[in-house]
Amino acid sequence: MRMKTALRAAGIATAGLVLAMTAGCSSGSGDGGDVALKYWLWDDAQLPAYQQCADDFAAANPGITVEISQYGWGEYWTNLATQVAAGSAPDVWVDQASYYPQFVADKQIEDLQPYLDADPDAVDFDAYVSGLEDIWVIDGARYGLPKDWDTIGLVIDKQAAADAGIDEASLADLTWNPDDGGTFEEVIAKLTVDKAGHHGDDPAFDKGNVAVYGFLPEWADGSQGQNLWGNLAQSNGFTYSDTNPFGTSFHYDSPKLAETIDWIAGLSDKGYAPAFDQQSTLSRHEVLLSGAGAMTSVGSFNQLMFQDRAADYLFAPLPTGPEGRKSAINGLSDAMYAGSKHKDEAWKWITYLASADCQDVVGATGVIFPAVTSASEASVAARADLGLDASAFTSYTTEPDSTFLIPINYHGTEMAQIVQDAIQSVALGTNDATTALPDANAKVNALFE
Repeated sequence: MRMKTALRAAGIATAGLVLAMTAGCSSGSGDGGDVALKYWLWDDAQLPAYQQCADDFAAANPGITVEISQYGWGEYWTNLATQVAAGSAPDVWVDQASYYPQFVADKQIEDLQPYLDADPDAVDFDAYVSGLEDIWVIDGARYGLPKDWDTIGLVIDKQAAADAGIDEASLADLTWNPDDGGTFEEVIAKLTVDKAGHHGDDPAFDKGNVAVYGFLPEWADGSQGQNLWGNLAQSNGFTYSDTNPFGTSFHYDSPKLAETIDWIAGLSDKGYAPAFDQQSTLSRHEVLLSGAGAMTSVGSFNQLMFQDRAADYLFAPLPTGPEGRKSAINGLSDAMYAGSKHKDEAWKWITYLASADCQDVVGATGVIFPAVTSASEASVAARADLGLDASAFTSYTTEPDSTFLIPINYHGTEMAQIVQDAIQSVALGTNDATTALPDANAKVNALFE
């Protein structure tokens, strides 16, 4: 789902790991012999479930095996770019919505629509959670099948909330606006504690000596702001571009975005959040678990990070802004390498990955919400068994117009750096949003001229 992000960064970084399903299997020569498909993913938490899928697939398809390689998020995309350039990319890899347009532009991934046309019963689109089917479609060509989905919520230290006198039930109905921050900022202030024990709403609060920050913002969030600012900005009336997917005229110069960024940056000025240069090298997850932070935003794909201390944390939906409650929704797919020598076998593996047979296995782990509805429901149940309430993340599916698709467009890598640099300059206090964002927007729009 995901971008992957500051808490997970869409996967915990680990050394590259290759799991061969069958010892001594060959890579396949395309001459009718056994075929070993190469499959890459980044999330080590999902690796065991997909290994089980690979084992089950091999048992059902004699002569085809799957070798899984797993890398941490940053290493994953670096290695993939290197292998694609060398003409030796894996047959199938996990793809992310903000990356796939460039693969399409460079003709590096295969259009799956002809395979669907030849075998229309290969995929049951009715089985998927609504809204995921067309993320991977460009001008009638399809470059992936729904794999999973995610939304964004809040995670709050339960004891910190109790110490601040916050009613747990009230956290499900927070409000926000960029002028005074609404009840969201009120809660953030109450959760903030200085070293003398004064909370942020106490006149005696010393913002220069903070022991516990009420909120931990995410500032390394590219051009999408999936993990914080994008959601608040959308709830404030901001839209990214003229159309999505594949917009060509962008709105990062919007006053609605500027005032959102200014409000988030202002939390540090008030002592309610750490300064960007103080927090930028630290994991929000680690700061929260250490007790130095009381609340942060979190993706549904990261909820299991709290399973060992499930009783210590609360989860709530994002606050309702002037234009309603809004959460980014994202999904992943599996891409077929255009240079694969085993495309028919790769298609079989991709359709298996997209089926309930595999996604129910993944859903039973609770790690993510698979795209298949039954598997997604199994994930919610698995989390409940661990003491984790997933309703904060699933609540958006019952609220009209409460989700928005993260921006999907060409030039995603360049855009991410341009916009993130501008927003971080505001966080650092070296620029103001009303200057930095219009400059960034002009650079972004120039990419599409």
